[in-house]
Formats: sequence, C-alpha cells, structure tokens
Amino acid sequence: MLIIPAIDIKDGHCVRLRQGDMNDATVFSENPLAVARHWHAQGAQRLHIVDLDGARDGRPKSEGLVRDIVTALGEQLPVQLGGGIRDLDTIERYLDIGVSYVVVGTAAVRNPGFLKDACSAFQGHIMVGLDARDGKVAVDGWSKLTRHDVFDIAHKFEDLGVEAIIYTDIGRDGMMTGVNVEATRKLAAQLSTPVIASGGINNLQDVRDVWALEPDGVSGVITGRAIYEGTLDFKAALQMVAQRDDPAQQAR
Repeated sequence: MLIIPAIDIKDGHCVRLRQGDMNDATVFSENPLAVARHWHAQGAQRLHIVDLDGARDGRPKSEGLVRDIVTALGEQLPVQLGGGIRDLDTIERYLDIGVSYVVVGTAAVRNPGFLKDACSAFQGHIMVGLDARDGKVAVDGWSKLTRHDVFDIAHKFEDLGVEAIIYTDIGRDGMMTGVNVEATRKLAAQLSTPVIASGGINNLQDVRDVWALEPDGVSGVITGRAIYEGTLDFKAALQMVAQRDDPAQQAR
C-alpha cells in the first residue's frame, strides 16, 4: 500500500485546509519544491499535489510550481496532480511536463463526456477525485454540494476506465480524526478500480486501519496535516508497511 504525502498549494505556499475551507488554511512552508524534496528524501514513492487556487477558480493557477517540482523530481518521484483541470489541453500539458497522473474532480461530475474522452485519450493516466460530505459529492474546491450519491457516481467513473478513485470524506479532511473507514471499505468493495483513501489520517493506527482495507481494493492513503504537524511519523509508517511486505522481515 502506498502512503502518499500531500502538497496543497495556495498562493504559492504549501498549506493544509480544515474540511476544505479555503479561509481556514495553515501555511506549513513557503517553498513547495523544498517540501517535495523533503518527502522524497524521506522515502516517498509518490506525491499528491493539489492546486487549491485552481480548484477554486476552475483553471490551473500553480502550473509553474508544479513544473518546478516535476522537473526536479518527476523521474524519481511520480506525481498525481489535481485542481482546476477541466479540459483535455490542460491534461495534455501537465502530462507533457512529466506529471504521471492527472486527477479530475469537478469536471468529472459535471461532464462525464469529458471524463470519457480523457480516459480514452490518456489511458492509464486519469484518476478521479471523489470528494464527499454525508454521502453526497462536492465540487468546485468542495464549496458546493451536489445531489449525486458517492456510490452511484463511482460506478459510472469505473465504467469509463479511470485508473483510480481518490475518495475524500471532507468532514474528516484536515481534522486528523481518522479516515472514514467504513465508507471507504464500502466504496472499495463495490469496485474493481483501486481506491486511494484521503482525509483524516492522524497517526500510525490510522494507517493500520486503512492498511486493513487493502484486500477490499484500497491501494493507498494520502496524508497531509498529520505529517506536517508530526502526529504521524512518515518514515515510520513507510517502514511499517515495508516490513509487512518483506518476507525476510516477517521471519525475524
């Protein structure tokens, strides 16, 4: 299972929000590239970047910073990127600079035809961000709640051929109260598409709780505030997962 550090970019800074509220942002660094280098040095195998300003405005706002990170670390550290991606040209541009996976959110919900075209044109590179509150899907940087049911729309995304679904319980995001394990389990168990859990990770026990969902189809977990505030030792989490996956370590 992948443990994926998040870099959320707002006004050029690395921040974390609480419950998706753009007015409740904590700045952890003014240098997102330095943060990316740090997580790479700690052993990260993938990086999750969100252009928060882009998600709010509906178009990329942090492309220069993303380019800097991918140029510096792209070949060593695959990047999955979301935020303000609403057309095929933007997807192509990001993939051309070395982004490994593009995460489509609002546009996937509002325009399934666009998602279908993206999955067809860029097979293997399209993920969907499925962000929900109380079982309903949110869009526009989580600022608007739709009537779409999470499970119904997830099946539609799967039929279109997305590479993975990133599931975030907005009520947990940035709150460090633990992932919504039951909702994540229920979603993953209904799909053959891998699910990446997001929102609420606080400590090693939370990682273990998500780890237990691997047989149900959960392939990774994204962590943000916990690794910045130090309640989760990122390196220790990686070592814990690596030891279970290494038969030699298990035998000790």
